[in-house]
Amino acid sequence: MKYLIIGLGNIGPEYELTRHNVGFLTLDRLADKMGASWNSNRLAFTADYKFKSRQIHLIKPTTYMNLSGKAVNYWMKELKISKENILVVVDDVALPFGALRLRAKGSSAGHNGLKNIETLTGGQNYPRLRFGIGDDFPKGKQIDYVLGRWSQKEIDELPSFMDKAIDMIHGFCTIGINMTMSQFNS
Repeated sequence: MKYLIIGLGNIGPEYELTRHNVGFLTLDRLADKMGASWNSNRLAFTADYKFKSRQIHLIKPTTYMNLSGKAVNYWMKELKISKENILVVVDDVALPFGALRLRAKGSSAGHNGLKNIETLTGGQNYPRLRFGIGDDFPKGKQIDYVLGRWSQKEIDELPSFMDKAIDMIHGFCTIGINMTMSQFNS
């Protein structure tokens, strides 16, 4: 069985440690834990590893967030992976910092990366792991907050949340989305 795990983020050092890049950060930690190394490929950085006889493909799109669907669509076709076997790891301001929600489908909730994936893959029916980044910003300052750097307190707490996200990713690939949701979604 093959799975495609997509971490959303923006490429470039100016975005590296921003809240919007939590998808990239989570996949970097996952690849590191699994001994997988990143390669620069068409539209994305890619890494692969095996977990409990599952072939897991990781991608970090190099298209910038708003065009993520281009990379997702390309790699789904290239690797012949169906939509129910993809999982998008994405930041979410509607969830408190560190809260994780696995969903089989759903709206983009205004997230441009998800909107573009919907457009290019044909709808909202794909799994996503929403990673809460909180909403501690004044009215009209969402972009500054999302593209802002983590606080030191958040940086200290981030690894444990990313490890839980990794457990959820592996659950998705082994026991399936429904059992993983009932085990982890609180």
